[in-house]
Amino acid sequence: MKLLEQLTNIESVNFALTNRVPRRALTFFFGWLSRVENPLLVKLALFLWRSFTDGLNLNEAKQREFKSLHDCFIRELKPGLRPVDLRKNVIISPCDAVIGAFGQLQNDIALQIKGAPYSIVDLLLDEELVESFSAGFFVTLRLKSTMYHRFHAPYDGHTKAVKYISGDVWNVNPIALKRVPQLFCKNERAVLPIITDIENTRLLLVPVAAILVASMRIHGLTAPLDLRYKGANPLALNRAFKKGDELGYFEHGSTIIVLSAGNLKFTSNVVEGNIIKMGEPLLELDSLN
Repeated sequence: MKLLEQLTNIESVNFALTNRVPRRALTFFFGWLSRVENPLLVKLALFLWRSFTDGLNLNEAKQREFKSLHDCFIRELKPGLRPVDLRKNVIISPCDAVIGAFGQLQNDIALQIKGAPYSIVDLLLDEELVESFSAGFFVTLRLKSTMYHRFHAPYDGHTKAVKYISGDVWNVNPIALKRVPQLFCKNERAVLPIITDIENTRLLLVPVAAILVASMRIHGLTAPLDLRYKGANPLALNRAFKKGDELGYFEHGSTIIVLSAGNLKFTSNVVEGNIIKMGEPLLELDSLN
């Protein structure tokens, strides 16, 4: 068993090591360190990364050498490794992830983990958006640090704006989700509504940053979204895309919450704890063939 796995089996140790630390300062420092272009540092960092975690598969990466650790975090994949389900009635997973809590919203309440509710009112900070998703569905997609960090369009559509909400950088692992109330509503995050041509169907992505996530990049914006922003920042983002097109990336593992509303149901592969890959079915539209 890997050393990190042994430590994470001790819940209090895991929480202390990943949360009871100067989170912002550590995130800023890690962001700087990850960009240092030094071959020896990269080799050492990758050795330590593999020693402390399981699941780092660089054989899928388009490139074989990395200038920096940041270069590895945001790696692209070889073409064809994430086939996209192009059926009209399928909404795909926007990323590689471990499936977390999912279900139907109850009075604007979702679950970050069993027994730990949070309000989408506090998550979105937008009453109009909340109203449009009040009878909808939620699913939590957790990107582990070893996973592919880029996220993609779950369906054909376009955006008009994104709202960046500054916040904390708590870890988003299951231990922290159990211990920190309304964690997703406290962390920095982006609110990205996706406008589709499907009648009475709405989609929204909420990429949530976490400790060591120095920033998240959304294509079409000139600057990364990071802790230097304060408060809630609405930003214009006029962009059209097809299902599977890349929308952006995290600079480390984190979480994406998918909100949806309409004549939908989760696909049979959506099971808490399962790993889902970008391009695989996530939701089905009952009204389309």
